[in-house]
Amino acid sequence: MEGPAEPGRGAACRPRGPRARDAGTVTGIATIRAEAARLRARFEAAGAQPVDCAILQPAETLLDLYGEDIRARAYVTQDPSRGEQMLRPDFTVPVVQMHMAEGAEPARYTYAGEVFRRQEDHPERASEYLQVGFEVFDRADPQAADAEVFALFEQVLKPHGLRAATGDIGILTAAVQGLKTSERRRAALMRHIWRPRRFRQLVDRFAGRSPVPATRAALLEAADPLAGAAPMIGRRSAEEIGERIAALREDAAEPPLAEGQVALIDAVLAVRETCAFALDHLRDIAVDLPAIHDAVERFALRCEALYQRGVDIHALDFEASYGRTSMEYYDGFVFGFYAATQPDLPPVATGGRYDALTRQLGQGASIPAVGGVIRPDILLRLTERTAA
Repeated sequence: MEGPAEPGRGAACRPRGPRARDAGTVTGIATIRAEAARLRARFEAAGAQPVDCAILQPAETLLDLYGEDIRARAYVTQDPSRGEQMLRPDFTVPVVQMHMAEGAEPARYTYAGEVFRRQEDHPERASEYLQVGFEVFDRADPQAADAEVFALFEQVLKPHGLRAATGDIGILTAAVQGLKTSERRRAALMRHIWRPRRFRQLVDRFAGRSPVPATRAALLEAADPLAGAAPMIGRRSAEEIGERIAALREDAAEPPLAEGQVALIDAVLAVRETCAFALDHLRDIAVDLPAIHDAVERFALRCEALYQRGVDIHALDFEASYGRTSMEYYDGFVFGFYAATQPDLPPVATGGRYDALTRQLGQGASIPAVGGVIRPDILLRLTERTAA
């Protein structure tokens, strides 16, 4: 893996020197940058090392992680010497690359800078904005690290009266892995955990609740589906298409998911209470769905760690389905902070655990990691509205 690159010249990050501060030239931008610097200083005071990350990121890395779907959310450009590049959609991926290449353990990092996201579903939202982040790489006690990050964000944002929401993607993934069905079906559900509508469609199809589309039924019934087919003009070969048809036939022969199994998945997804009550509810579900037992007990340890850091777990909201529309690297604890009385505003802060991402980018190595980001522009807009 390549080492750190100069800002704007590669995928990696480098330590930020004390004089490399951002400067704004427009009053509005200058105010946002000043707020970003204030937030970053809070994270530095909490022990984080400042880092810079290149604005242009190699598209190959992001495409490997998220597939072609990332093109709908990112800005893509072509560099004559470096190939396809993307304007930085977030900081987490390059920070993980930097740490896995040369970071010491444990480590805490902070950063501030622009990210770029296409907003086709929300054209009223900015496609370029600043993020300030705090990331922790520490294998000693992952639940304590979760609590450290959340408690720090809660403390930093406390003056703004925001609503906090938490969840745990790990509980849902454990529930899916525990389903009594084929590995192919479990893998399909795992791929679409972050797409709630598609996930529900798959569950209904695997349970036999929805009819097989007429085109698929005709394909499966045909003795030779490729007989009389038009000339091959796409990238898939006839062999690949044949393998796909064989996989569809195997899936069609699978018995449907039992209604009891579907009911347990629905029960997990429906948990929406304060953390203390959610823990009791999930433990009850785990009696009939033992696959989630370990994930639920990690949730219990996190609750205790949060309590030890002064977080009121009897008032903190937990939603088992929370975080499923975020970028797909979250695989455990997730959280967000919102202006409850101003639902038109995007989240002020979001974050979560992404252990699997360190395995994907670590070339065989891995380390538990958790972090979050704050949008200083949304925080300032909230402050202005409150003062008006």
